[in-house]
Amino acid sequence: MNFDWHSAPITRYTPLDRGYRNTQNVRRFLTEACGPSFHFDRAFMAWLKSGEAKTMGQVADHWKLMHRR
Repeated sequence: MNFDWHSAPITRYTPLDRGYRNTQNVRRFLTEACGPSFHFDRAFMAWLKSGEAKTMGQVADHWKLMHRR
């Protein structure tokens, strides 16, 4: 059974599955983890969809690495 990206609680340990969707629930988690400047962009989305196994904590850490200022 796929994870419910719309309403299930997301933690840093939540693994991305084949049913991953960019939902408001995901955006809420990533905004909290990455800060108010979080946004989806093409390079980040390409990395997300690369097929590599990753957790939402790794996703947040990667976004912060990509958007260091």
